[in-house]
Formats: sequence, C-alpha cells, structure tokens
Amino acid sequence: MNGREASAAAERAEFGGAVYGSLLAASVVAGSAAEGGPPSPPELVTLLVCTGVVFWITHVYVQVVSSGYPARPLTWANLRSVARREWPLAQASFPPSIAAAMASGLGMSNTVAAWAALCVAVASQVMWAVTAAVKTGSSRRVVVISGIANLILGLAIVALKTVVAGH
Repeated sequence: MNGREASAAAERAEFGGAVYGSLLAASVVAGSAAEGGPPSPPELVTLLVCTGVVFWITHVYVQVVSSGYPARPLTWANLRSVARREWPLAQASFPPSIAAAMASGLGMSNTVAAWAALCVAVASQVMWAVTAAVKTGSSRRVVVISGIANLILGLAIVALKTVVAGH
C-alpha cells in the first residue's frame, strides 16, 4: 500500500468512526429513555460522552492488538496514531451532547432535550456518511444511497425509541 492509499484508508476509517459514533450516540439516547422517561440533560450528556470515550478506547485497543501486538512492539507513536485515527468515534457524541445541553439551557423539558440530541445524532450520521462517500470519490448514486441507508438506520433507532420508551 503506497502513501496515497494509506491516507485514503485512514480517511475512510475516520469517517467510518464518525458514522458509527453517531449511530452509537443515537442508540444511547434511545436506550436511556427506556425506563422511567428520559434522563436529565446532564445525565444524558454524561452517558453520551462516557459511552463515546469507552467505545473509542475499545476501538483503539482492538486496532492495536489486531495490528500485530505483541509480535510487533507497542510504541507510544503507534498508540497515538491509532487513538487519533479512532477519535471521530468519540467526537460523534459531542454534537448530540451540545444539543441536549442547549435545549436544557433554553428551559426545555428532558423529553425535548433527548429528542434534540437524537435528531442531531441522526443528522450527523447521515452527514458523515454522505461526506465520506463524496470525499472518497464515490459516484452520485453511491452518495445518495449512503445518505438514504444511514437515514434509514437512524430512523430505525428513532422508531425503537418511540416504541420502547413511548415518548
């Protein structure tokens, strides 16, 4: 793999992490409302950020182990590189967290804050998927299919939240 191919692969990984992290954030919001109503915005922000960070750490671990450790020595440079590449997974929890905090700051209910976070997570997921398809030079058809597929996945999470949580 030459330098250009490696760079393209790293970029795909970053976008993939952001798409995955956004879907994870939507799932956290949906799952947090399953019993007794939505959590308060501070609780929701904590759940979102902590879940994103834990999954990020897990992905870093998996990438380091699967890349040859212990046969290949574990170095700080390698660990930092993998952590940077996987960081979009954790970052994806920030926009929904900000949406929940802003809704709360505007005096909206916990339910409205949770819906704001969920909508932002789904919109982010679609945006990241479309951006990834565009950046990797995909055809217009693949860009549209990527957006629609991720919108369907996000709406599936919304439907589950509505059915399971009832609000």
